[in-house]
Amino acid sequence: MSVLVAIAITTGILSGIWGWVAVSLGLLSWGGFLGCTTYFALQRDGIKGVGVSIATNLSGVFWAMVIIKLSSMVSLDIIGYVVTAIVAFMMCVQAKKSWLSFIPGTFIGSCATFAANGNWQLVIPSLVVGVIFGYLMKSSGLWLHAKLAEKKQPTLIVTLNLLKIKTI
Repeated sequence: MSVLVAIAITTGILSGIWGWVAVSLGLLSWGGFLGCTTYFALQRDGIKGVGVSIATNLSGVFWAMVIIKLSSMVSLDIIGYVVTAIVAFMMCVQAKKSWLSFIPGTFIGSCATFAANGNWQLVIPSLVVGVIFGYLMKSSGLWLHAKLAEKKQPTLIVTLNLLKIKTI
């Protein structure tokens, strides 16, 4: 079984579980999938990948709230566009910091906040739990692939030994 198929299997199973968890906890299922997407898109495995995914998603939530709050203070539409331009610049520049280096994660967090009409209290746990599920999906898929590869190898060695074939 390829790594891709192993990850696909565990992702499918955990996606179903995530749907149930999201509904049970009153979280945004689509928000969790955005967090999961951030982890997969980052291409950094392990706890560092989880940390950068969460940090960039949360910074995006923060920046979206800045846009929402500042834009609502003045009734001129043009002010909202200017604020958006300045904040988008800041969302990119913050990537100088390694823990905020994944710009798409920042924009994902921001977009999730806009999609939830600024309900950051609901967006944040949905994104964070989603990132954790993304980590679990990939790591369990890699584990499954390794376990299946381990089982194949001893069978091959036994077969070669039965045939009295010497291997190097």
